[in-house]
Amino acid sequence: MTLYGSLVLIHIVSAIIGMGPGFILTRVTKSATNITELRHGYKVKQQLHYFVMIGGTLLLITGLWMGFLTPSLFQQGWYVVSLILFLFALIMGPTVLKKRSKPIKELLEQTYSEDIPNHYFPLAKRLYRIEYMVNTIFVIIIVLMVLKPF
Repeated sequence: MTLYGSLVLIHIVSAIIGMGPGFILTRVTKSATNITELRHGYKVKQQLHYFVMIGGTLLLITGLWMGFLTPSLFQQGWYVVSLILFLFALIMGPTVLKKRSKPIKELLEQTYSEDIPNHYFPLAKRLYRIEYMVNTIFVIIIVLMVLKPF
């Protein structure tokens, strides 16, 4: 297997490891019916996020490495758009997603009742909206990578 072929393999496995869990992160907390389940859901989400970070980092490294091995990729629209979208989604994590998650984490620490406080739901709705947007970006990237339309 060539170096490029090995990078493609690592890139695909990284997509499965990194993006797969990312698509279910919202679902993990959405079905919680009490504060204990909600706390557990956010702990599971945090654990799954490690896979997302490792897979995402490998995706970026292998994708750029393939680009440097085949510089003509930087002239392909699908590659450049995928890279821009990926970087945009990557920036969303430590900025917007972290900002939307912080009040939820504080709420979970400060709630002692088993009932989920009513002010959690609008906070979660805003977080879910951003997570869905990031997931949509990842679907677009996958489609661009497979179809290479331009």
